[in-house]
Amino acid sequence: MNLVSVFLIGVGLSMDAFAAAICKGLSIKRNFLKKSFVISLFFGFFQALMPYIGYLLGSIFAEKLQAVDHWIAFVLLSIIGVNMIRESRDKTCEFEEDRLDLKNLLMLSIATSIDALAVGVSFAFLKIKIFIAVLAIGLTTFLISFLGVRIGRVFGIALKDKAQVAGGLILILLGLKILVEHLGLITF
Repeated sequence: MNLVSVFLIGVGLSMDAFAAAICKGLSIKRNFLKKSFVISLFFGFFQALMPYIGYLLGSIFAEKLQAVDHWIAFVLLSIIGVNMIRESRDKTCEFEEDRLDLKNLLMLSIATSIDALAVGVSFAFLKIKIFIAVLAIGLTTFLISFLGVRIGRVFGIALKDKAQVAGGLILILLGLKILVEHLGLITF
């Protein structure tokens, strides 16, 4: 898997954080830049941490499952993608009025990055260079989240569902790409 694919996975994974950042942007009344940075830092950090943890867990079983690793990666990415598309139908935007307490931000960061744990497991099966991958995913999520907070402040929740659908489709297509490459049907 090349750096472009890892970047696209980072974009796909960051769409949950983007949607949450849009909701957070709706509520910020004071210290916009500081709060945007903090929100984006939390989302980026956890989005990078989870694939690393998944990679460590997946590495334990990678050699034993090498014959079916491409199927596992395809299934995991597809399930995550389908769930993101399904979640896009939720038109609500839960946020608390201009509040950035640690507990709230921690829970939101973990909730938006759980999918990345499964991606990290597939990274172990695919023998991805994990430090480059987590750095790319973390930075991508940070930037996209920062943009999301700004968009939330300006446009509201109009883009939230579209971001989740796009992220879901990206992950499904990347899972399909991994599968067809490993089956030798198409080479990219």
